[in-house]
Amino acid sequence: MDKTRLKGKNCLITGAARGIGAAVAEHYAAQGAKVCVADINLEGCQEVVSRIKENGGEAIAVTLDVTSREQMKAAVQATVDAFGSLNVMLNNAGINKPLMFLDITEENWRQIMDVNGWGCLLGMQEAAKQMIAQGKENGPYKIINVGSILSRQAFDDVIPYSCSKHAVQAMINGGAKALVDHNITVNGYGPGVVRTELWEQLDKDLVAIGKFEKQGQSMDELAEKMILMKRYSYPEDIVGTASFLASSESDYMTGQLLMIDGGIVLQ
Repeated sequence: MDKTRLKGKNCLITGAARGIGAAVAEHYAAQGAKVCVADINLEGCQEVVSRIKENGGEAIAVTLDVTSREQMKAAVQATVDAFGSLNVMLNNAGINKPLMFLDITEENWRQIMDVNGWGCLLGMQEAAKQMIAQGKENGPYKIINVGSILSRQAFDDVIPYSCSKHAVQAMINGGAKALVDHNITVNGYGPGVVRTELWEQLDKDLVAIGKFEKQGQSMDELAEKMILMKRYSYPEDIVGTASFLASSESDYMTGQLLMIDGGIVLQ
């Protein structure tokens, strides 16, 4: 690992208390970035920060509900106060709660769209405002949004989630056009089936609504039937692409969503 790949990059990562967000935060720090680990779960953030510091990295923990503009502003400001600037914004926070098509409720729809859609937009806006204030000569700056295989397709049991991730795709495309003159690139990556705490809960929920008969079946069947590589992934499979998008190696790239799914969505 190149321990200087992200040196000089001050990063804010939402939804970073566990799962992919936590893994990316630790990977960024191991490559020289300074990281603000933000999540509604402050205790989880503090645990991630402790691991980063134990390995010689620099990080802070911040409580963040991504649906609150005031909290998003505060997270951006905390990053700047701690590290001097904001160079990379990774909008990773996301939730899912599967329901079959005819069972989708307004509460289910709004909760998922608020976090995954509105929360992503707030992160983009508040990060961009800070980056613009820092001056385009100090860029390029990076805004990275986490999409999904469901940014490109949909299934009958996760329609609100798919809609929210299609929205993320739209924000990548539109944001790239809106911010290019400020030396800000907007890209993203789309994981597939990733074994994290979120998927463990999703697996239980899919059994509860009758989509699968037993726990573990969803990941195994999806790996067998949909993934060319015939295995689901882990956060460690995602962090390399996340680091590429934060690094100078992706400077001549904007408006793109890279799939990291083992071969589900073929482009």
